[in-house]
Amino acid sequence: MDHYYWFALKSVPQVGNVTFLRLLAHFGSPEKALKASLDELCSVKGVSAAAARSIAEHDCRDEAAAECEKVQAAGVQVVDVLSERYPRLLMQIADPPPFFCLMGSLQGSETAVAMVGSRHASQYGLCTATRLARELAEQGVTVVSGMARGIDTASHWGCLKAGGRSIAVLGCGVDVIYPPENDALYRALCDGGALVSEFPMGTSPLPENFPRRNRIISALARGVLVVEAGEGSGSLITAQYALEQGREVFAVPGNVTTSGSRGVNGLIKQGAKLVERVEDILEELAIEPQATHPLQKPPSFPLTPQEAELYALLCQGVLQIDEIIVQSALTAGEVSATLLRLEMKGIITQLPGKRFAVV
Repeated sequence: MDHYYWFALKSVPQVGNVTFLRLLAHFGSPEKALKASLDELCSVKGVSAAAARSIAEHDCRDEAAAECEKVQAAGVQVVDVLSERYPRLLMQIADPPPFFCLMGSLQGSETAVAMVGSRHASQYGLCTATRLARELAEQGVTVVSGMARGIDTASHWGCLKAGGRSIAVLGCGVDVIYPPENDALYRALCDGGALVSEFPMGTSPLPENFPRRNRIISALARGVLVVEAGEGSGSLITAQYALEQGREVFAVPGNVTTSGSRGVNGLIKQGAKLVERVEDILEELAIEPQATHPLQKPPSFPLTPQEAELYALLCQGVLQIDEIIVQSALTAGEVSATLLRLEMKGIITQLPGKRFAVV
């Protein structure tokens, strides 16, 4: 079974990422580390006596075999640090995961920018994130985010709908769709980028997982762009990781009268690069702007006849919900339900006053 010993060693109590990598460097493989004697384990520099005893005494066969079966059944790829596919930027951080689970595909030399922000974003924040993600995609830049509600979701969709590549780093198992309303986004990312997780299959989206996931979001990118963040926002944790990892930090200025902008405006006060347009990012990262870029074919989003009718209406311009009801052949209830489905697919967005527009 592929990666059986990788899963086994990772499941041992007292063996974190740093200890795992020290053992790998010393023995050359997880299998040799697991079969080593207690004395051999204790001789490894940086490996505690408690970790050595845990490896020697812990029976992890059933757990590792079960993980192998889950990975194989779900068609998930496992990328370890010995693989050529393991991202070079990720290897540069203090505690890179020894391996991670992958859905979709990674490209070894892609230039990426991470985009993060509030889960409870304003319309200004959502529109700005969508626009910047689209413009980054048009310049051939991959957008990395965390598939959370709000800014993350807008960033992924903005990139994908422009035909670009996007990577989502998850705070749960790679086989878990969270939030559940992002089912369509999850599948679009499998086709137009990647889903990455260092957590075991089936892991629930526990609060303590997300700060750990944030360090990978920043590690996979050359810079982190924060779009809307209040004080204490998890996005500020990602920005801090970026600084520690030697990445650039960018921030979109927010409304000074709202609490949801205090975190991001604070970053600008501390020296983050203020971003109004995509050229601000390209200039800082020394990416030569391109008039056009050969993008992938935009992913197709299957629409029901009712969804297609409303989408066609909104392609002509912004409409208020009563105008949509009048101009469509649908009832008020059908219009409301269809608009909600289009919003959940990331195809349209709701503006103040019950007005709707294509993203």
